[in-house]
Amino acid sequence: MTDWMRSCLQRIDNFTEFSGRLISWLVLALVLLTCYDVFMRYVFNSGAVALQELEWHIFALIFLLGGAYTLKHDGHVRVDVFFNSQRFTDRQRAWVNIVGMLLLLTPFCILVLVSAWPFVQNAFWYQESSPDPGGLPYRYLIKSSIVIGFSLLLIQGIGELLRNILVLKETEAR
Repeated sequence: MTDWMRSCLQRIDNFTEFSGRLISWLVLALVLLTCYDVFMRYVFNSGAVALQELEWHIFALIFLLGGAYTLKHDGHVRVDVFFNSQRFTDRQRAWVNIVGMLLLLTPFCILVLVSAWPFVQNAFWYQESSPDPGGLPYRYLIKSSIVIGFSLLLIQGIGELLRNILVLKETEAR
């Protein structure tokens, strides 16, 4: 059972690492796009609605699709008043993580996925695009990143759950 958990965890971690590194290139694209937009606006007094929408679309992709990578690397903001203190053992930290994953992260991801699905489905059905003149078409694609992002987060949450169960098993064996 432990070998299966390690194998599954390794696959999840590899997938999240790959997707996170791929998504990280969007940060460079956003910086370059923003610099271009600012340059065009202030030097040539020229701007485009589509360019500005593309900037917030890319930011949304970074935020939504990068959540799983951030979770894998423990980069989320959390209140660790007790968690990081010297009083908590590895076993106690693992229990806090397991409870957090089961009672907070997993239900929240499922709630967002269930709630967002009709929203995204409706956007696809109507081939939603920007209401602004000169805006981007295919807005339904950016809305689908909600479902993709929270699916990735849920998958990595399962990985973190497995990781903490393994910590419990290892500390129990000592």
